[in-house]
Amino acid sequence: MSHQPNNYTDSNTGYSGATSAHVDESHRGASRGSLDDPARHSLLNVRNEVGKAVVGQDPTVTGMLIALLCGGHVLLEGVPGVAKTLLVRALSTALSLDTKRVQFTPDLMPGDVTGSLVYDTHTSEFTFREGPVFTNILLADEINRTPPKTQASLLEAMEERQVSVDGVSRPLPAPFIVAATQNPVEYEGTYPLPEAQLDRFLLKLTMPLPGREEEIEVIRRHADGFDPRDLSAAGVRPVAGARELEKARAAVAQVVVAPEILAYIVDVARATRSAPSFQLGVSPRGATALLNTSKAWAWLSGRTFVTPDDVKALSLPCLRHRVGLRPEAQMDGIHVDDVLGSILASVPVPR
Repeated sequence: MSHQPNNYTDSNTGYSGATSAHVDESHRGASRGSLDDPARHSLLNVRNEVGKAVVGQDPTVTGMLIALLCGGHVLLEGVPGVAKTLLVRALSTALSLDTKRVQFTPDLMPGDVTGSLVYDTHTSEFTFREGPVFTNILLADEINRTPPKTQASLLEAMEERQVSVDGVSRPLPAPFIVAATQNPVEYEGTYPLPEAQLDRFLLKLTMPLPGREEEIEVIRRHADGFDPRDLSAAGVRPVAGARELEKARAAVAQVVVAPEILAYIVDVARATRSAPSFQLGVSPRGATALLNTSKAWAWLSGRTFVTPDDVKALSLPCLRHRVGLRPEAQMDGIHVDDVLGSILASVPVPR
């Protein structure tokens, strides 16, 4: 078993799957049985469909699937032009889910996201007009470009899956997740997300620039007439839906987590709180998120139990936005992922 952290958002490592030599025969039998799960096959086919439109972002697609399986939200970080919007649109098409996009700007108001009361001249009454948040996948584009007041309008939707206007709570469709994007290199005119809102995101996925061969493939597709606005012409078709997703969530809930794995997750979380480079460590919410995502990844990998490698694979995307570097560490050029990698290498792995 490797003791090195496996950053599953790294396009070079991909999703090779985590295995363990210390698994009893009953678990091995359960693992083989889970490979025939129709819901799992449907969700794995989603990656192939998205690949017809998006090149070289398989780890991010899998991260989005994990978020949907856990009912969590995703923060996508990448420079403009790496297909963040296209990825979300292709994913929603392959899953037969509704998606809406909101461009967050400095003048965007909370009601523009959640909806508001509108006066009806015919009835002389106020009626509620739903905002774009009433969807399955809300693409919050450049979320850090809008002021904190508008950012906060998403908190209730993200946590409670509802919107309250004029004292009336209105449930959001199921499933519902927020896929928010932000540019990692542009800081002028932005409003960094507060820790409380960052903690509401299940995963923070980094979308790197494509490699040379991948970029050649992107250019080749465009040379052959690929239109990112016409996914049907690219061959993207629905291969799963809300029903398959519901069955998959039920299957993920049955994934077994040994007491030693639970203790390992807690030890990783507690190690972030005492790391010299961090002024803010992972809360119990973060440890719970790491547990749930590890279960989802184990199930997608064809197993009904979680291994330490599953925990390692999800640690960076699940924890990187829940910790804060000390100012002196930032001045020294230390990166959050490097510190988390050192923690994963130092925390004893259960055998």
